[in-house]
Amino acid sequence: MSADLQNPIFNDETAAREALEAVRWPNGPFCPHCGSAEGQAKVEGKKQTHRPGLYYCNECKGTYTVTVGTVFERSKVPLSKWWLATHLLSSSKKGMSAHQLHRLLGITYKTAWFMAHRIREGMVEENAGPLGSSGKPVEVDETYFGTDPAAEKPKAGPGAKLKIVALVERGGKARSLHVGRLDGETVRSILLSQVSPNAALMSDGSMLYHGMNQWFSSHDTVNHTAKEYVRGDAHTNAIEGYFSIFKRGMVGVYQHCSDKHLKRYLTEFEFRYNQRTALGVSNTERTVAALRGIEGKRLTCRRTAQG
Repeated sequence: MSADLQNPIFNDETAAREALEAVRWPNGPFCPHCGSAEGQAKVEGKKQTHRPGLYYCNECKGTYTVTVGTVFERSKVPLSKWWLATHLLSSSKKGMSAHQLHRLLGITYKTAWFMAHRIREGMVEENAGPLGSSGKPVEVDETYFGTDPAAEKPKAGPGAKLKIVALVERGGKARSLHVGRLDGETVRSILLSQVSPNAALMSDGSMLYHGMNQWFSSHDTVNHTAKEYVRGDAHTNAIEGYFSIFKRGMVGVYQHCSDKHLKRYLTEFEFRYNQRTALGVSNTERTVAALRGIEGKRLTCRRTAQG
């Protein structure tokens, strides 16, 4: 990572802005107000009052910069620091805490926390298709984390924890969801909406997955209670590895996460897994992929606080 940090986009505002323009507008600028790509003129430097990177749209007569219409809009944080924060969050396998960002970037903890959530918003994959469309095995499992504030205080065990259902396509992508209730109906609904009927479903022997073979090309299980972990191609090793990275990051790096923000942390770990080195994605490419997702999204302080 140290070699990557020598890139001028992490300390030069002009380089950072031009790099973001190249990511967002690979075919030239377009107006975020009206969507027109015709008649866009750069007006930077024509007056002292013009801010760097200002464009004028001849169609709607509006002005804009590369951050307008993105999660970076109206941010007073320099773009070079946005680039560095995105790089650190994208390239750290188990995450980067807001306290660490606050120290490395020289900003307040509150600003670092808000920046991290904005970056996670950019990591959300839009219009993702079903897993296992090519017939690959898809592993499904559930896990528990933290404490569910809706659970009764005296109650202990899994029922008092936050509930997560995750899916991993072998050699492909992962998908994870925070659910309020963990039962057969919830799991079935998730599987039918997220997994292709062509997929070979793999799970443990939990009753949550009973009868799933009717919806998919096949359904194999392993009996963990009887210490059976692999039987031919039947296993859930990929998803257990995914959960292992998630929990180590949440416990070792983030340490605490409320239920209203859990979905954003799940997005972060899901994004890094889906853009992992094993799939040939470098740290730089992963950072750029996160920045491509900033468009068309806004995340205000109020929305962040509300989850």
